[in-house]
Parts: sequence; C-alpha cells; structure tokens
Amino acid sequence: MLIDDIVALRAGSRSRAAARRPGPPMHTEDREVGGVPVRVYQPDASPVVVYLHGGGFVICDLETHDPLVRRLAAATGACVVAVDYRRAPEHPFPAAVDDAVAVLTALARDVVPLAVAGDSAGGMLAVLAALRVPTIPLRAQLLMCPNADPTLSSPSATEFGAETLRQWIDMWLPDPALHPSPEVNLLAANLSGLPPTLLVTAENDALRDEGEALAARLTDAGVEVRHWREEGAEHNFPTLRDTSPAAAAAEDRYLAAAAALLRARQQ
Repeated sequence: MLIDDIVALRAGSRSRAAARRPGPPMHTEDREVGGVPVRVYQPDASPVVVYLHGGGFVICDLETHDPLVRRLAAATGACVVAVDYRRAPEHPFPAAVDDAVAVLTALARDVVPLAVAGDSAGGMLAVLAALRVPTIPLRAQLLMCPNADPTLSSPSATEFGAETLRQWIDMWLPDPALHPSPEVNLLAANLSGLPPTLLVTAENDALRDEGEALAARLTDAGVEVRHWREEGAEHNFPTLRDTSPAAAAAEDRYLAAAAALLRARQQ
C-alpha cells in the first residue's frame, strides 16, 4: 500500500466522521503533554482518562474520534486526554506506545490515579502503555473491540476478513518476528498487575475472538474484568449510532459501564 493510498484513506475517514452528528458540547483544549499533542476534554474534571483512538495504527486521528470521546467524557464526567500519537507507516512501533507512555508519565506527576481507554488498535496501545508504566497507579482500563493479537490468527479474523488490517499491522510492525512477541502480543504478555478492566467485544467483528481471549487472559492473571459480547454488533459500532438504534444502545451500555467502573474505583 503506497503512502498516497494511506493519505486518501485518512482523508476518507475524516470525511465520514465529519458527516456524523457531533458529540456533546464541552470545553476542550489542544495542547502538548509530555511533548505529545493531545486534546483535553473537560480539563477541570476528575478523574483523568487517557484515550487512545483506533484506526489500525495507521488511519484515524483526534478528529475522527472526537464525537466518541466527547460522549465518553460526558457519560463519565471525567477529563479525557485524547492522544494524537504518531502513526504508521511513517512512524512504526514503538512510536505510538512511546507517545502514550510519555503522556501517562507526564500526567502522573500531577494526577493520580489515572485510567486508560481505547478502541480497536487504541485498545491494544492502551494496554501496552499500561504494561510499560507498572509504577503508575491506574484506576481502570476501558476497552472496546480491542486488537490483542497482531498475528490475526483467530477464527473470527478468518470469518470476517482482516486483510486490510493485516496490511496496516505490517506497516506498524514491519519485523514479522514481533507479531507473536510478548512485547506487543497481548495474548503472550504477562498481564498481572493491570487495573480493573471493562472490555466489550462485538459479535460480527474480526477482532472478536482475540478480544475475548484477552478478557480470559486478564482474568487468569488476577485482573478484575467485566466483559460482554454485543450480539449483532459490528466492529466500531459507535460510528453507526446515527443510523442504528441497536448500535447506539450498545455504545450507551459501554458508556454506562465505564462510568460505573470509574465511580467504583473512586470509593
């Protein structure tokens, strides 16, 4: 895939996002944290959730995920710090993880505890960043349809097709030896010590099985996990909420559970 193709895909993703309904109005600030560009939603609110957007490590950005992040901030009452991490192919692994870690480390100097969140590829980045900062007390992980296995070897990846995602992962991880490595493969990593986790998967999603395997491995590692599968839902179902009442209801269940987990961890 040529860089011109990537540029066109990014533009198309932004165009589709711009056609969707905006998220709730709230105060936001674009700034840098730890040398990384971020967008801060509800800067004076608490707790603080660091959000990593999806997009196959290649495509999406702060603008494509702005409505989703606004809904998360509104539902939880939290300050959400969305990270404009560096993307492949211009910046392969570990650039995106390094950016997430830099933001968490900088925030932890003034804000304790924090939480991490992410969808799809961003879900993997959130967990990888959490693993890199074991001394930072994280309140929770909020994951939606997370990528967990760069080998894309699960039955659902075959069932629903993941060839485009496979191309993107190859851009992010150009060294094939990394794909099964515990350094990036969450199904091979030591997950002990991670914070309580909300993890929602979708029935009709190439990432369904690896997301559910991640939930099982977290539980086996002693992590408190709340997981369910949204029956009938597709990958990135929040993007369908304008036209699908079922998708909107699915996202609302995720948002309510995220708010409940953050409240419980404040007590």
